Amino acid sequence: MAPIRSRSWVPVALALLAVGWGANQFSPMLLLYRAELGLSAGDLALIFSLYAIGLIPGLLVGGPAADRYGRRRVVLPFVALSPVASALLIAFHHAPIGLGVARFLAGACSGVVFAGASAWLLELSEDAPSGTAARRTTIAMTAGFAAGPLATALLAQWAPAPLWLPYLPHVALGVLALVATLRTPETVTATNRGPLLRLPGTARLPRFRRTIVPMAPWVFGSACLAFVVLPAQVSSAHSHSVAFAGVAAAMTAGAGVVVQPLGRRIEDRRPMRAGAVGLAAAVVGVAIGLVAVDAQSKTLVLAGALPFGATYGLCLVAGLRETERLSPAHERAASNAPFLTLGYVGFGVPYAFAGLDQLIGTEAALLLFGTIAALTALASASGPQPLGEEQQADERLRVVACRDRLV
Repeated sequence: MAPIRSRSWVPVALALLAVGWGANQFSPMLLLYRAELGLSAGDLALIFSLYAIGLIPGLLVGGPAADRYGRRRVVLPFVALSPVASALLIAFHHAPIGLGVARFLAGACSGVVFAGASAWLLELSEDAPSGTAARRTTIAMTAGFAAGPLATALLAQWAPAPLWLPYLPHVALGVLALVATLRTPETVTATNRGPLLRLPGTARLPRFRRTIVPMAPWVFGSACLAFVVLPAQVSSAHSHSVAFAGVAAAMTAGAGVVVQPLGRRIEDRRPMRAGAVGLAAAVVGVAIGLVAVDAQSKTLVLAGALPFGATYGLCLVAGLRETERLSPAHERAASNAPFLTLGYVGFGVPYAFAGLDQLIGTEAALLLFGTIAALTALASASGPQPLGEEQQADERLRVVACRDRLV
């Protein structure tokens, strides 16, 4: 293994940013496709969901594969495929089937890179203080989540060729990230030869189930409330709404970046307390959303994006830190995968909201989400005590025991 330099994590962070850009650049384009291609809400929902269909197996297989075969061999090919997915969006900008294939590929790239590269960045940051890697990972991913939809929305709103030109920046960024990452050193020397399709021992720990499982869906569930659900309640589905949707997405993700230093300080004091604070912020976001819907105010929707973005950022850093505490070195990427998979369950929030909207109405549906967030926050606030060194070793021994029972 090549010697690890203090700045060797930077190219991996760039790769996470580029793939995060590609993951979220598509969301503001949904309104444009509906206006320009005449696609129905069902067509758009299917294309949108194909991303998650590619993402979840990418996470669940990509994490264990990166532990077994090494970070470089698994992550680099999917960093390379990420701009290819955007190239397919350009080539098939008038073909819904082609758009679906591109989004499926983008999801697979996101799954593998988010699981494998987050572990890679952690190992390249071992000379830094505790929690630094989780903060770097979260900032890199979130910067991509913010910049991608904003750039795409602005280009789609005001540049020529709005159906394909907005994807060109990601193609260029993806190629740059690949070139930068090619020389990053490998960090895996002793590989894990367990089966690829299995739940890692970390995810079987009672502490994981108590702390991470209830909180994780709010990572992206809160983001979807901010830039999918609420903008649709105050704007019509036409091409001139694209910029508004993109700004809402960028503000949500931007707030998630800004809140990172606070999240680190909170987590240093007590594990998972940042998640509890984040869930409390979601309650504030729901309250603002209720007023925004009643007043039909785009300004208030954008204001609500800030606490929802804080929920996203705080819950993401809390989950990554907790997974880092519990996972042994040989299962770092595999252990990140279940947390991120649970996080992406939050992408089902728009569909759940649509169903509840039909049954009980918009305000009641928002109140239900706010109530769930409040109850989860209360449970998290009375959550686990900090793990001492001996307790961490005991938890990791239990991980190994879980793994051995599965072999």
